[in-house]
Amino acid sequence: MSRNYAPIVKWGTDKKYKKVENFLLRPSVEEKAMEVATRILARVKESGDKAVIDCARLYDGSNISTRRIRVSPEEIAEANKLVDKAFKKAAKEAHKRITAFSKNGLRDNWKMATPKGGMLGEKFVPFDRVGAYIPGGAAPLASTALMTLTLAKVAGVKELVACSPAGKDGKLNPYIIYALDLAGATEIYKIGGVHAIGAMAYGTKSIAKVRKIVGPGGPYVTAAKRLVYGDVALDMVAGPSEIAVLCDTSAKPAHVAADLLSQAEHGTGSEKAMLITTTLKQAEAVRAEVLKQAKELSRAEPVAQVLGNGMLLVVVKDLADGMKLSNLFAPEHMELIVKSPEKWADKVVNAGALFIGEWTPESVGDFAAGPSHVLPTGGTAAYFSGLTVEDFRRRVSLIQFTKEDLQDVLPVVEAFGRVETLDGHARSATIRFE
Repeated sequence: MSRNYAPIVKWGTDKKYKKVENFLLRPSVEEKAMEVATRILARVKESGDKAVIDCARLYDGSNISTRRIRVSPEEIAEANKLVDKAFKKAAKEAHKRITAFSKNGLRDNWKMATPKGGMLGEKFVPFDRVGAYIPGGAAPLASTALMTLTLAKVAGVKELVACSPAGKDGKLNPYIIYALDLAGATEIYKIGGVHAIGAMAYGTKSIAKVRKIVGPGGPYVTAAKRLVYGDVALDMVAGPSEIAVLCDTSAKPAHVAADLLSQAEHGTGSEKAMLITTTLKQAEAVRAEVLKQAKELSRAEPVAQVLGNGMLLVVVKDLADGMKLSNLFAPEHMELIVKSPEKWADKVVNAGALFIGEWTPESVGDFAAGPSHVLPTGGTAAYFSGLTVEDFRRRVSLIQFTKEDLQDVLPVVEAFGRVETLDGHARSATIRFE
């Protein structure tokens, strides 16, 4: 492989390091993708099913029709027969762990007393209908089915919709169907890309509009999600995958290389992988392993693309500087493989998910641990959080005053009404005492 693959550079807080700064400045949403997504969404909004089917044939390469757009009970039964027993066992175990984690994340309704005998509180109400996007083009992400709709089911959502692109034969990957059915999907549609986001956001004759769309995707799906914000609620910017590994010389280079490569194989070409380490010798050892292991992976072409454009190995003077750089990067996935990692874990403030210690590779987060693998990308981990069970519920404030409570705050209401020149606001309270 080219010497330009996975370059090694230095970084510090003493001056500007252009290669590192350029690497950090990746867009959360690509401009070209926004332009394409805008055109496709306009077609879907105007023409509904016709646009969705046309786009499915053009972009998914699928021969589906409106009549066959929804996965039938017969197709679910067929998928159940096609999926091997080993995967079923693994999927059920993952589902059990995700369910347990989600149940622990549910907040209880609560109330507190007001000073004069009334009540304040919050209640949490599940959405009635949500949509999940399940990538299925470059890689059939059956795990995403579990990492989205399982949470929605635990939250109490009744209508669980999923979209994933079909193959040329108009069929959906049986492993995705099986996982979606296990997660509790009530409707599964064989469409992907921007047109799937449009169908869920605007609604068509065949696909009813959802309240919220969740799930990861490539640059075009990410752009589409951003464009439909306001027509529906969204989870976050969850685009091409990213990983940062902060390690010292205690980390095994082969393990670190495997972890970096795990996110390079997704296939969009926009993935990012950053090593941050304390010695040049460690960086060189990791690079050698990266180049060696990359040749052994089945998805060689997308991996090579990321090695050329999306991987950077950075040498810093110490772990404190390494932590600063990691927080500047704000990666989707952050691995901490150092001596006594618990001492450093609290210093990680910008990351979608943190993987602590040598026995916690990022892949356990993708498939098995319990927290959702739908995480913020493109640097947005600095201000977004990963998908949780609470993303499928709305918070409703509860306020119940007694006469004495209202009388108690009357001067406050009157003061704000006066300053904000909203005398009607103030009068709605004062009139009760006239």
